[in-house]
Amino acid sequence: MPSVRATLFLINFFGMYSIRRVCSFSPQGIKTFGVKNGLVAPSSLPQRWMSSTTTGDEKTEEEKAAIQAAREARKAEKERFKAEKKAKKAAQKAAKEIEERIISVKYLSVKDQEQYEPYGDYTRIMSRSESGRIFERVSEIGSKHETGGTIWLRGRLQSIRVKGGSCFLVLRQDSFDTVQACFFKDKEQPEQSQKMIKYLKTLTEESIVDLEGVLVDADVRSCSVQNYELTIKRIHSVSAASSQLPFLIEDAARSEEEVEASQDTERPYPRLGQELRLDNRWMDLRVPANNAIMRIQSAICQLFRESLYAQGFVEIHTPKLIAGESESGAGVFTTDYFGTMACLAQSPQLYKQMAIASDMNRVFEIGPVFRAEKSHTRRHLCEFTGLDLEMAIDDHYTETLKVIHNVFKHIFTGLETRFSKELSVIREQYTSEAVTFTEKPCILHWSEAMQILKQNGFDLGDEMGDLTGAMELSLGKSVKEKYGTDFFMLDKYPSAIRPFYTMPDPDDNKYSNSYDIFIRGQEICSGAQRCHDPELVMNILEEKGIEVGEGLNSYIESFRHGVSPHAGAGIGLERVVFLYLGLDNVRKASMFPRDPNRCKP
Repeated sequence: MPSVRATLFLINFFGMYSIRRVCSFSPQGIKTFGVKNGLVAPSSLPQRWMSSTTTGDEKTEEEKAAIQAAREARKAEKERFKAEKKAKKAAQKAAKEIEERIISVKYLSVKDQEQYEPYGDYTRIMSRSESGRIFERVSEIGSKHETGGTIWLRGRLQSIRVKGGSCFLVLRQDSFDTVQACFFKDKEQPEQSQKMIKYLKTLTEESIVDLEGVLVDADVRSCSVQNYELTIKRIHSVSAASSQLPFLIEDAARSEEEVEASQDTERPYPRLGQELRLDNRWMDLRVPANNAIMRIQSAICQLFRESLYAQGFVEIHTPKLIAGESESGAGVFTTDYFGTMACLAQSPQLYKQMAIASDMNRVFEIGPVFRAEKSHTRRHLCEFTGLDLEMAIDDHYTETLKVIHNVFKHIFTGLETRFSKELSVIREQYTSEAVTFTEKPCILHWSEAMQILKQNGFDLGDEMGDLTGAMELSLGKSVKEKYGTDFFMLDKYPSAIRPFYTMPDPDDNKYSNSYDIFIRGQEICSGAQRCHDPELVMNILEEKGIEVGEGLNSYIESFRHGVSPHAGAGIGLERVVFLYLGLDNVRKASMFPRDPNRCKP
């Protein structure tokens, strides 16, 4: 049998083992759990094993505060280290940005050019100085400049492509002169090259830029300058364009045929509506063909002036605010004029005639004309530019028709010979051919025109009504077939459809000494011998039911003081451009067109 000492040892040993198995220690002391085998129960444990439950580990308030303070100090130290790390990283980033920053360039003098970075936007150009640079024309590259020469160009960024360490861009001047320029990363100056590439990536299409480059031989088929390109030395933005444009110039420059042909492909070209173009007309006029149309408009005015100056005419400038209507039957815009009503001139008609009464026997004017007519057609505008002429005649109004014929011969010939470049650009987008004309005036009388139209199937009634658009086109086609001309004159219109100042036909006053002029079967000009007899004018006004207001009194009075017999014509500039170039809408021939629905931009 085991001894008493051995028995007590076994009891104590297994008691401790059971306690370790069933107790959970926590800061609050020992938590005991029930034991299924009944070997040890909490109440049976000796007091010495339970003596350290709470009294020995109890923290004072001071100790707890110290522990909390230490914990907060460690947390603050951690936050400080984190902030220092963040600040150091931000400082490194800022230093890198400063190092890589592309600084704006204040270009003051070509003599100090080496002090300026070769890239970067200009500071605002405010006429600080004259730099001494000479900017060249893209159109003169190849004729004026040789390979290896360094030149400055200012132009519009038509396109740019940056990839890796290279860049290709196209610079455009005057809408249709283009040249390619390129940049390649220089291994000997890697940092500067990298900055140049970075700057080139910031440039947006249609921005105005200055570029200095070296002319080198090349084969570039996509530009107007095809045998040369520029190696970029310097490039600076003068005026940055928005990255988001209303439309792409490339899309606006496609012909209708090209757009139509693409519609059945996987990538059809967008159709740009007329309203979108006109709302952003400054963009639309950058399109090469549209820009060239405005140049042709200018050319027609130039040639008109040249011909009339050569034929002894004087240019005049008549008022556009007048006391009454100048054209019977045409809508008029009115406005308040210091408490009385004034009109915007529908033509310079009355003043051209008063110029003849002033012994200015051959006069012309190029100026605005206003018509308040709600005509929503492709050939009508509420404001257009009038090419007007008036001249004293000796015997017959055909003297004036000969002058007008000479004017248009000069215009047609001059356009094809002196402005062939512009015509070529336009005809790439809008198909047309040169206007055909006869050496001497091709004049049809009203009776002949009526006969032709009857043969063409038109019901003319009493033949005293004005021509419709369809009649004009049909007549034009027949005249082209019969006389071989796109340009002809039609005279002897019925008096009832002509203005009050038109001289009646001497043999039959149902008709008049009036005429219209046509291009490709559409009217561009209206004219007549004028009534220079004041009593006849008064009779016609009475017949037409027109009141002689304040605006007409001075006009009629000028005839009472003696005036030469005279005749003239009024020509619509935009309509001449529109028809000569075969455009589909007269709005394309107006810089900023005005119609019943548009008075902006």
